[in-house]
Amino acid sequence: MKDGRDTIVAAATPPGRGGIGIVRISGPGARAIAQALLGRPPRARYATLAAFAGADGYPIDSGIALWFPAPRSYTGEDVLELHGHGGAVVMDALTARAIALGARPARPGEFSERAFHNDKLDLAQAEAIADLIDAGSQEAARAAMRSLAGGFSREIGLLAQKVLELRTYVEAAIDFPDEDVEFLQKPEVAERLADIAERFERIGAAAATGRALTEGLTVVIAGRPNAGKSSLLNALAGHEAAIVTHIPGTTRDVLCERIAVDGLPIHVADTAGLRDGGDVIEREGMRRARAAIARADLLLYVVDAAAGAAPGELEAMPDDPPVLVVWNKCDLAPMPARAAGIAISALTGAGLEVLRERLKAAAGYRESGAGMYSARRRHLDAIERAKSEFEVAQARLAQGASFELVAEDLRLAHRALGAITGEVSSDELLGAIFAGFCIGK
Repeated sequence: MKDGRDTIVAAATPPGRGGIGIVRISGPGARAIAQALLGRPPRARYATLAAFAGADGYPIDSGIALWFPAPRSYTGEDVLELHGHGGAVVMDALTARAIALGARPARPGEFSERAFHNDKLDLAQAEAIADLIDAGSQEAARAAMRSLAGGFSREIGLLAQKVLELRTYVEAAIDFPDEDVEFLQKPEVAERLADIAERFERIGAAAATGRALTEGLTVVIAGRPNAGKSSLLNALAGHEAAIVTHIPGTTRDVLCERIAVDGLPIHVADTAGLRDGGDVIEREGMRRARAAIARADLLLYVVDAAAGAAPGELEAMPDDPPVLVVWNKCDLAPMPARAAGIAISALTGAGLEVLRERLKAAAGYRESGAGMYSARRRHLDAIERAKSEFEVAQARLAQGASFELVAEDLRLAHRALGAITGEVSSDELLGAIFAGFCIGK
């Protein structure tokens, strides 16, 4: 084993009251802890009914014990799981007992980090665990499961292998400088280049959709009072999430809803109407609205089509984030000719399907299908770096440049792909990834 010189313990179920609570222990001291708590380690990979003994000999709880000897366990170490009654007092007592017997509290994500170090998971699979826990839709959960099963890693691994094979092929030609022209004219070179380029395009598109599934889209609805912002939020959410009245300034704070559009998680925020004046509470609401806009991926700026836009209103919109102008109340008045944006009616639902399609496009999302994987921004960045290095190598080959330079470009492309699965990683990267996990996972 490459990691885990000490033994760690944590509750693997959320804090609070529940029917079942699980305490997980992993490391070289797990066997001794099992001996003290249970009298002896249970039969490997069988559910064993047992009492969990306290220091005074009286049972803390009774439940199911599961024993997974190394290396056939989640972490690759000896693992003991205690499935007891899900009360906070019981979970705390079992955790404290394990600590008294030599374990220490686990850091967030430390069980999964040990699984990574002990070659039970690669980095993309480990991240898929967190993505599965945080999934905001069934499609996101399915995509995370595919990544956890190794589908995304296999695609990346195959692409990396193709790049490595081409690099090896180029390096073999370095020893024969007089045959450069013949090498470039070989059909095999063109076929390899075309195959790798196609794989980059396909995997990049899939990863972009996977990232949208995983991270979702943050959308802020803004506009002047009574433009129909809260009505639009209710229409998108499918229920009355916001109070709607004809009184200007009804919305005083940022109201957030989480919705799903064809599996794409979208975080929608309704904000206070933007205008000059207002009382102190309304001005604070407008300040918060502007702060929410600054953090958004997309701004839906709602205009009352019946009343029209105020002079200079549309010109005053921010450059960042991207803005989609939504002309609401198209059941009362048409969208102005040559105006940018889309026409909808939050009241009748007209145009909402077009709006949903625009939201998916803004996230770079395409409906998942059977081959979609969960992905993150760092995966997209790594794929883009690798693709860029490959395209440089491709251009050098076309120009007849030094094969040494081409080989170096391909080495950098291969290295960038290795960062996705953890073949190439730094302690800082690992720390940042696993710190976002649940304690006990």
